[in-house]
Amino acid sequence: MRTYRLTAGCLLAALLTCAAPAAAQQRPLVTEDPEPIGAGRILIEGGAQFSKDADYRVSGLEGDLWRLPVLGISFGLSSIAEFQIDGSLFDHLAIDRRSQAPLSSLVTATGDSTHDVGDVMIATKIRFVSEEKGRPGFGLRFATKMPTASNESGLGLDTIDFSMALLTAKTVQSVRLVGNFGVAILSDPTDGNRQNDVVTYGASMARALTQHAEVVGELNGRASTRSEPLPGTESRSVINFGGRYTTGPLRIDGGVFFGLTSADPLVGFTGGFTYVLNAFKVP
Repeated sequence: MRTYRLTAGCLLAALLTCAAPAAAQQRPLVTEDPEPIGAGRILIEGGAQFSKDADYRVSGLEGDLWRLPVLGISFGLSSIAEFQIDGSLFDHLAIDRRSQAPLSSLVTATGDSTHDVGDVMIATKIRFVSEEKGRPGFGLRFATKMPTASNESGLGLDTIDFSMALLTAKTVQSVRLVGNFGVAILSDPTDGNRQNDVVTYGASMARALTQHAEVVGELNGRASTRSEPLPGTESRSVINFGGRYTTGPLRIDGGVFFGLTSADPLVGFTGGFTYVLNAFKVP
């Protein structure tokens, strides 16, 4: 029963020269760090994600979900801003159960599995206060979810959603603390004239063990402002633990996550990489 989205996106493969070390980015976490990747840099990330008992409540499908590859790319537009595209190329659900749901009649998958591309997230992040001694850094992130996954596959809602969040972070000795708080406007997939405004939140910690290795953890989710949430806009919350290892310009990561609501995956895992390179000059 349940579902969860980590990062995903678009692939860039032609610029793997003049690399720079991976900056304050969040894989395998979801909570966004306000620190941008830096002017003229491109960050590429990819990996795989598995969710046990993913629950698609609008289509009535439930089962084990594989997302691979999940991909993302970020462009450093300036020293304070970056542009992000995230999504997945292939989502595959092994269907364990089917039930009556608001849009179950639209699902064309008749076998014991279904697949589709994932929804694409397009976002801009801006840091407006730099972190200094005794003061955290602050930023804003604006994001739009594009409906590239279809409701015919049972894996999409065919809705466009918008979100904005305040980002903050502070490094205390070997610990990086990050917090997100914002709102998201989620469309009703059964009625285009309705929406649910939800509160989004996230809190993460990264603890350096050596110059190369660190352990990470977070709590991330959203809370519906309606006592009776619209289909597909219910509250969700996930706790995530993992680790990262950086060598030169490459960072390898892995994590395990647990759903805290009945709409989230029971458990899941993710693994992947992050690579940052100096790609262009900003005038």
